[in-house]
Amino acid sequence: MRSIYEQKIIILTGSLGEGHNQASKAIVESAKRKYPHLHVKVIDYMELTHPRLHVAGQFFFVQWMKHFPSVYGYLFQKTREENALIQMLKRFSTFSLQKLSAMLETEKPAIVVSTFPPAAAGMSLLKAMGYTDVPTATVMTDHTDHSYWIHSHTDYYMVGSDVVQVALERKGVPSEKISVTGIPVNPLYSQPVDEERLRDDYGLKPSEQVVLIMGGGEGMIDKEIIELLKSRAYPQDVRFMVVCGRNMKLYQSLLEEFAEHPQITVMGYVDRMHELMAMADLMVTKPGGLTISEALTMERPMLLVKPLPGQEQDNADYLVGIGVARQAMAGELQHQFMALMTDPSLLQEMKRKAAINTHKDSALSVLTRLIEIQRRYRPSREWAEEKNPVPYEVLNREVYVNEALHHYHDSYR
Repeated sequence: MRSIYEQKIIILTGSLGEGHNQASKAIVESAKRKYPHLHVKVIDYMELTHPRLHVAGQFFFVQWMKHFPSVYGYLFQKTREENALIQMLKRFSTFSLQKLSAMLETEKPAIVVSTFPPAAAGMSLLKAMGYTDVPTATVMTDHTDHSYWIHSHTDYYMVGSDVVQVALERKGVPSEKISVTGIPVNPLYSQPVDEERLRDDYGLKPSEQVVLIMGGGEGMIDKEIIELLKSRAYPQDVRFMVVCGRNMKLYQSLLEEFAEHPQITVMGYVDRMHELMAMADLMVTKPGGLTISEALTMERPMLLVKPLPGQEQDNADYLVGIGVARQAMAGELQHQFMALMTDPSLLQEMKRKAAINTHKDSALSVLTRLIEIQRRYRPSREWAEEKNPVPYEVLNREVYVNEALHHYHDSYR
């Protein structure tokens, strides 16, 4: 068998949300820095398997999150544990697997990594049906234990925290299949920075308290945050940096609203976010998996606003539980914000706890583990006996569900 250095690491990602892509890019960037001889390739699973639907899927997913979050939250909780509904969703996400199988034949990867749950489902199905025996790993990009991440033929899981590891073990995943690596973030977030020089570059005074407000790649900034900015009910030494992401409508609106406000700087999409985080005394944000992992890496205190029901609420519960963040419930934002801004000891304690719970160089930890997995991996006995794959026409039918469920119960008892 050729070593991983002579082959490829394939990372399967997806564009429903920004976190899956950012985690994939972080692994690639870490490989460039530490293992430049490795060939790491990122493939969008949705684009590969559903080229005509993936753009529309991105749009409708964002609109769903904006306008019907409670429906999403209901379905998330309804499918947290393995049941008939999540089995149906897993089957739906594995259509058009001929293209995934053909990609594996062409690329011949040493290992396949999924940062996107449907991709993990697709790889599990191909392995269950005997089309491949390439080692597979799933990198979970939220602090959640949702069943959509868990598949019968996934070989290994990389998770963000001990909390997730324990939750997966309770679901029956063997501990030896789980590594706590942290959610992979760009290596830039692990590098030391000269905060004084950065503040000077951005025109900030040493005495100013910097508050970084973020709404994710889609710029979903809550109205309560905007009302806080308008109120001016905050100390004179607070400087707000508001990042609107790709939401140009919001960017133009806030730019006009606060054009004459000396304490507020409005920005669009930012490609040097690590610099803004390095200067921040507090981050006000939604708890997306990658954003909070970047903040934890840089040991930044967080005030969490309006998490989406589902994985974002799971992320918020984790951060509040370890003491690195507070969650502002509806109507509480101004009170929570002022409590933090007027009591430096609270922010210092949150920073201390962030330092304890951070995973520096998380992307490198993931990459190192992938190399170890490939080196130790041995084909299964079934594969060694040249198990005949089932025909493609039954890949998405009852045969898979029955066989996968049987394997799930046998493997994870």
